[in-house]
Amino acid sequence: MISTKGRYALRVMLDLAEHAADAPVPLKDIAERQEISKKYLEIIVKDLVKGKLIKGASGKGGGYSLCRAPQEYSVGEIIELTEGSLSAVACLAADAEVCPRAGSCRTLPLWREYDKMVHDFFRSKKLTDLL
Repeated sequence: MISTKGRYALRVMLDLAEHAADAPVPLKDIAERQEISKKYLEIIVKDLVKGKLIKGASGKGGGYSLCRAPQEYSVGEIIELTEGSLSAVACLAADAEVCPRAGSCRTLPLWREYDKMVHDFFRSKKLTDLL
């Protein structure tokens, strides 16, 4: 399940794509438009900055802006940055240890196919598809 953090991160990115013409967008403006607590958004934008999806500018006229053009962002990269792995089962997560049953697991092909569908779906959707 995708949490509010992942869903709100996507909304922040869309807001920036829509409103960041020539100047950084203040967080308070995003919070008001999206009806999300500014305090909660501070946590989310910190992750987005750390992940190099957005950049922040402090001081008068400060705020946040995208690092790339909106069409260069996939929904999948935004969600995975904030949510972590979207793998349905722990053994398929990127940092998972090799499962001793992998060679004989009859359900593993099912989980691999499901994970591929989810990954491909979210990675194929661009920010611009939602604008």
